[in-house]
Amino acid sequence: MDEKVNVTDREKTVNDETNTDTAMKEKLDEAEYMEADMPEQPEEQDGTGSGETTSNLPLAADQLDLAKQYKQMMMFYEAGIRQLTTKLQILNREFEQSNDRNPIENIKSRIKSAESIAKKMERKGLPMTLSCLTNNIYDIAGIRVICPFITDVYEVARMLLSQTDVELVEVKDYIREPKENGYRSLHLIVKINVFFSDGMRQVPVEVQMRTIAMNFWASTEHQLRYKKDKVFTPEMHERLKKCADIMADADYQMQKLAEEIHF
Repeated sequence: MDEKVNVTDREKTVNDETNTDTAMKEKLDEAEYMEADMPEQPEEQDGTGSGETTSNLPLAADQLDLAKQYKQMMMFYEAGIRQLTTKLQILNREFEQSNDRNPIENIKSRIKSAESIAKKMERKGLPMTLSCLTNNIYDIAGIRVICPFITDVYEVARMLLSQTDVELVEVKDYIREPKENGYRSLHLIVKINVFFSDGMRQVPVEVQMRTIAMNFWASTEHQLRYKKDKVFTPEMHERLKKCADIMADADYQMQKLAEEIHF
């Protein structure tokens, strides 16, 4: 009887470990999928700090063992994403009550994969420590906010940044000044206050805000441009740019219609 109990306990332990490993793998797979949908910007346009600054995130003097540290890191950045997402959902609900419509169509989020973080740190010649990571790389946690109209993008950004526990670190307005390839979006790097058991931490999060039309172009452009087994010709680049201009004109026309009916 005792032998059967011991065998059962061992089987339970093995199953628990297997379930834990499976859950962690699913987390990593999910992060990598979301990251593919929210690609990095070029070096001069990504969420990178200009140098070592003071950080309230936990420090680690030892070299990062990404396989062990990624789970802990996920917890901090997921907390920042949850906090910021909740704020956006509350603002959306409040706006709906006052204006009988929603300024936010959709909210998506992602955390960079451990592999992507390691490659970026290596590319920038930064030591693989958690303190250096949190002080220099600001786009580990990312949120994308999709809005119906251009004015909604700026109104939601204004309402979010007016909150005292949200600190603006950097803004890049690719709506007023689109990228050369036609990309349009409003990028914010913010720090959000999150309270943990040992006190308050500031978690950096990148927020990308765009309209439905901008998101349609950006998402399909990424699908086309990064098809690994195909060569992207200059003529294809030009056609994509024309599509971006068509989307921008559609956005403008929809905005004018909204203003005419006092939306």
